[in-house]
Amino acid sequence: MTLAEILAGVIVTALNAYVLLAGADFGGGVWDLLARGPRARAQRDLVTHAIGPVWEANHVWLILALVLLFTCFPPVFAQLSIRLHIPFSLALIGIVLRGSAFAFRSYGGQRDQVQRWWGGLFAMASLVTPLLLGMAVGAVAAGDVGHAASDGFVTTYVTPWLSPFAISVGVFALVCFAFLAAVYLTLETTDRALQDDFRRRGLIAGVAVMIAGVVALALSREVTPSLQEGLLGAPWSLPLHFLTGAAAVTALVALWRRRWRWARIAAAGEVSLILWGWVLGQYPYLIPPDFTIDGSAAPLLTLGLAFGAVVLGGVVLFPSLYYLFHVFKGRASEV
Repeated sequence: MTLAEILAGVIVTALNAYVLLAGADFGGGVWDLLARGPRARAQRDLVTHAIGPVWEANHVWLILALVLLFTCFPPVFAQLSIRLHIPFSLALIGIVLRGSAFAFRSYGGQRDQVQRWWGGLFAMASLVTPLLLGMAVGAVAAGDVGHAASDGFVTTYVTPWLSPFAISVGVFALVCFAFLAAVYLTLETTDRALQDDFRRRGLIAGVAVMIAGVVALALSREVTPSLQEGLLGAPWSLPLHFLTGAAAVTALVALWRRRWRWARIAAAGEVSLILWGWVLGQYPYLIPPDFTIDGSAAPLLTLGLAFGAVVLGGVVLFPSLYYLFHVFKGRASEV
């Protein structure tokens, strides 16, 4: 394994952490938007309580991934920044609006009408942002941004992330985030009624994840046969699919039986396996069909310095995040 491959693995690991942590925050916004019934206010309060202490810290993983991509694989960073500048710019606006709206709603102390307006903005940004990020991933997986630019602005910069396959991946990402959030929220309260509210949402979202995954896989047949071949024909594909299916079933059964901690572990495992399945399916490409890991890597000296910075930064980052989550999440209910 080359140093470039190790650093690419660090980038994917950072994205994995971002999906499991910040992704669940986005999913919490979805359930904030869909809060209904006599406990709608309590459901929204629970989402606020769960996200509030840690939502800013969760973005450190995206920052780490972007900095390493820029430093270690500059051609890939340039290609993504140019060809997908529209969805990434919109997603960045969504992240900023979401965070601002959440802060103003939670700490602004305005009238109920103004807080509802901020709450609506927070929820809509939480809905649109992961959809855009997933559509960008779909465009990358399809290979639509990995070749030379074609004639025409729309064909080059719009069509790749608005294809049916890219949209299906965006919906898949959104549903995965909503599933994670529903499962996590069952552990954020000891109120049995609220736990059952998010238990039902988690069961529905878990089934939706399976349906959305099948749709995206079916659409990939015509769009990106190489990725589908990697997902279905590689030596590792059968064990990976078996583990992913086992994690999905375990999460649903644990939710059904109200084993919240087992459900959280299984749900996180399921989503992580889905992410790594995509990564392994297009290996050794960062952006198929032209940008490989080793072919796009920076000089060895740069990679070595970046790896050293990651190691030294981890000495500070991991204890800090552990302490943060221990303080604010260490008293989750033992159910």
